[in-house]
Amino acid sequence: MSGERVELQVPDSDVRLGVMRYGHWGRPVLVFPSEAGRAEDFAAHGMVGAVQDLIDAGRVSFFCVDSADGWTWSANDKPTEERARGHAAYLRWLDEAVIPWITEQLGGRLPVITLGVSMGAYHAVHYSLTRAHLAPLGIGLSGNYDPSSWHAWGETGDATYFANPMHYVPGMSGDHLEWVRSAASVLLVVGQGAFEWEPTKAYPSTLAFAQVLQDKGIRHELDVWGHDSAHDWPWWQRQIAHHLPRFC
Repeated sequence: MSGERVELQVPDSDVRLGVMRYGHWGRPVLVFPSEAGRAEDFAAHGMVGAVQDLIDAGRVSFFCVDSADGWTWSANDKPTEERARGHAAYLRWLDEAVIPWITEQLGGRLPVITLGVSMGAYHAVHYSLTRAHLAPLGIGLSGNYDPSSWHAWGETGDATYFANPMHYVPGMSGDHLEWVRSAASVLLVVGQGAFEWEPTKAYPSTLAFAQVLQDKGIRHELDVWGHDSAHDWPWWQRQIAHHLPRFC
């Protein structure tokens, strides 16, 4: 399915990143690609086709974004804190450019679902947990939710802490925790097959993060697929086709 691409400027920079839209009606789904991916990847790897029936029925519209991993989390020559600050700029782009554009496209604000695969799963779940008023449901497929395991080096501070769900979720308390409990929901899906253990560590990271959410009483589901389920697009197609119809 062909989509419409727009380029939206990252605040306080000359960088423009792309968004692709697929579908004209229905629940908006903000889609993050795998590491260093582009907005077009979701359709190119069969993910749109896997749920074409939902699009045709007007139940869902996908808004797929470019990643900024190349100058944030995947820039391994930079210390972790600098990468985390770059990630904060990416979040500003989502907040100040992408979400308003989605709202304009829809003629009003609807609750957004976030969805991502591999490193995109981290982005989807992190965005939902920190912005549940915009995106109350985050769906992560084959994610690693601990940026401190991504070639981390150098001294870290607030930028890294507040970008790492494995750190800031255990630190939640009081009114903020109660708000997250009431507003946010997370679906974590992972397989046990090829590349889910090594080198991605998606399987152990997903289970560890599910336990963190459980300990904090944050609504979540954990769906573990079998030893044949690999860290790859054909399996993510099956997983999205299995789960997304419940929410749209």
